Amino acid sequence: MLIRAGSEWEGILIRLTKVERSRESSETTCTCVNFGFHSGGMKTIEPSHLLEALHWRYATKQFEPNRAIPAPIWDALEDALVLSPSSYGLQPWRFFVVTDAATRSSLREHSWNQAQVTDCSHHVVFAIRTVIDAEYVEKFIAHAAKVRNAPVESLDFYKNMIKSDILEGPRSKWVREWAARQAYIALGNFMTSAALLGIDTCPMEGLDPAKYDDILGLNAQGFETVVACCAGYRQSADKYATAPKIRFDKSELINHL
Repeated sequence: MLIRAGSEWEGILIRLTKVERSRESSETTCTCVNFGFHSGGMKTIEPSHLLEALHWRYATKQFEPNRAIPAPIWDALEDALVLSPSSYGLQPWRFFVVTDAATRSSLREHSWNQAQVTDCSHHVVFAIRTVIDAEYVEKFIAHAAKVRNAPVESLDFYKNMIKSDILEGPRSKWVREWAARQAYIALGNFMTSAALLGIDTCPMEGLDPAKYDDILGLNAQGFETVVACCAGYRQSADKYATAPKIRFDKSELINHL
């Protein structure tokens, strides 16, 4: 994971990045790690630390219901969501963090009654915009010009390229599907970031998107549910915590051309 040298989260990540795994216990402990230094001014973790975190990560089935993610760690994970990449950088999404117990109880009824929804620390709903139009593209371009301190006219080519693809080209006929794919990029980024910070997650497609939309009032805000993800801390009794990962061999999944 890359972090900016001297950032406010550097100290947190230095303390929390490495996740120790134990076959005898599913308890999570975090220790200091050694960082390399990238020529571009970014600090990096060792490849082994990344792989340890990814091996430790699994779709948690049982969360500790009384254990909350500390605010500084959760703040970092929200920043990770915001920093998720998207096509053209358009960010056609909104992330709804549900912590209210009554709301989560209602959502659980429409999530195949999965206990993770109510037992986890934070339940994140990944939603996409129901309308992606010229007005939204203009808003994005104006913001991009402000952030880059550039004349908005200098981004005309970029703006027209987005419009000709997303709004006018063949992709415009399935733009919601395109947006949903972007949401899954954010989901993957969130889960990896969480694992590096010793936070358990469970991605969840087993839900009724329309019911989620109704309970959270998303349609009125211009959004619709795509997928959700529970985050928190695993229970030691969760048998899946130490189960071997089932993956095909690298030679079956990766081709070098």
